[in-house]
Amino acid sequence: MHRIASIPARINIIGEHTDYAGGLSFAFAAPQRLTLKATAIKEGFEGESTVITLWKEANGWPAQLTVTSEIPIGAGMSSSAALCLAIVLCVNKDIDAFQACREAQRIEHVVLGTKCGLLDQMAMMYSKPNHAVLIDFTNHTTNLYPLSESHVFKLIDSGIHRRLGEVDYRTSADEQTKNIHVGEENERVMNAIEASSVELGLLLNASHESLRTIGVSLEEVDQQVTALQNTPGVLGARMMGGGFGGMILVLVEHEEILPEAAHVQASEAGFVQEFF
Repeated sequence: MHRIASIPARINIIGEHTDYAGGLSFAFAAPQRLTLKATAIKEGFEGESTVITLWKEANGWPAQLTVTSEIPIGAGMSSSAALCLAIVLCVNKDIDAFQACREAQRIEHVVLGTKCGLLDQMAMMYSKPNHAVLIDFTNHTTNLYPLSESHVFKLIDSGIHRRLGEVDYRTSADEQTKNIHVGEENERVMNAIEASSVELGLLLNASHESLRTIGVSLEEVDQQVTALQNTPGVLGARMMGGGFGGMILVLVEHEEILPEAAHVQASEAGFVQEFF
């Protein structure tokens, strides 16, 4: 018997550093995916050491574990959350989606030491092609909204990556500054749902400025974001993910803008299959 879990990367349109503060996020599953194949064996565990440690923490059965991934590590697309979700789904094939998110968060905290919220896992498990998912972290509810065809998103790699657990991604800003960010970011999320592309671009720009004020960006990233924001055909740009490097999300007028950058569209949620 073996199980294969396929988990997407996460693109967060807007709503950053809000999940652990009971805020809102508006995200979708990216085309890039991580795949875990777990094949039952009589005893022991075979695979990369970190994967085995996570598997054991999730009470996994004796297995040969093979991971392949298109998700870059440390780039703000949540490779660690994808790996942990893949492990949880393979260990517990029929687990409820939210329980899977919770368990994936738990093993990531315990083994990898990343103090993540639930944005990554929920975006990966509740998304749908051509849609974005609104996540309310006060009660962990989700609502799907069709993404406008006029919203053309591209990713730019800042070239600055961080290893798992190397950075505490939670902001160290004072409580008042953090609260202001969360309140204003929540407003931007709600405005983003039915925004035109021009309006959404302005929201992305405002989101980046707010993230800069709470200290989760870097000067090198800020410079790249500013240059992109001032590029003809670019409607808006912001750092994406926990911060301190990684990917920059860019909204452009049409696909020919920034031709070297990856065009990302909403993909399907994570899933697991079983074979005998």
